[in-house]
Amino acid sequence: MRFVPTPIPGAFVIELEPIVDERGFFARSWCATEFAAHGLNPRLVQCSVSFNKRRGTLRGMHYQVKPHEEAKLVRCTMGAIYDVLVDLRPASAGYRKWFAVELSVANRRMVYCPEGVAHGFQTLTDDAEVFYQMSELHHPESARGLRWDDPAFGIEWPFAETRNISPADANLR
Repeated sequence: MRFVPTPIPGAFVIELEPIVDERGFFARSWCATEFAAHGLNPRLVQCSVSFNKRRGTLRGMHYQVKPHEEAKLVRCTMGAIYDVLVDLRPASAGYRKWFAVELSVANRRMVYCPEGVAHGFQTLTDDAEVFYQMSELHHPESARGLRWDDPAFGIEWPFAETRNISPADANLR
C-alpha cells in the first residue's frame, strides 16, 4: 500500500500496490503493522456498507466525539464518490480545512479519516456502494454531524442540482 498524505494531518489517501500477472492482480488493502508504522490507528471493530441508488446522493458530514471517537477507512466498491473530510481538531494544523478525493471502483483508492475529522460523500454515479471499516463501535450518544453546506467550511460539492440528502443530515446545525 502507498500512503499519500493529505492537507489534513493524519488523513491519507491509500493506493493499492497490485502484484499483476495474466490472471489479474493481488493487492493488500489492510495491514495493522503498516497502519501503525504510519501513526494510524490499526484497530478495526466494525465494518459497514452504504448503498446509494442515485447520483448526487449526499451523506454526511458525520463523526463521533469522545469517549467514542472513531477513525474510518473508506473505500468505494461500486461506482464512484466524491469523498470529503473536514478537520474539527482545534490543535491541528488543518483545523477547519476540508479535503476531497474521488474514490471509485476503477481507481481502488481508500481514504483514512482519523479521529476528530468529519466524513461525508456525494455519489458521482448511480448505484454507488461504499465500504467502511471503523476503529470504534457506533455509539448514538457520541454521534455528531455538521451541515454539508456550512459556510464556515465552504465545501465545494460536485452536484448541487441533484442533491439527495436525508432529513437528519439536512437538519444538522
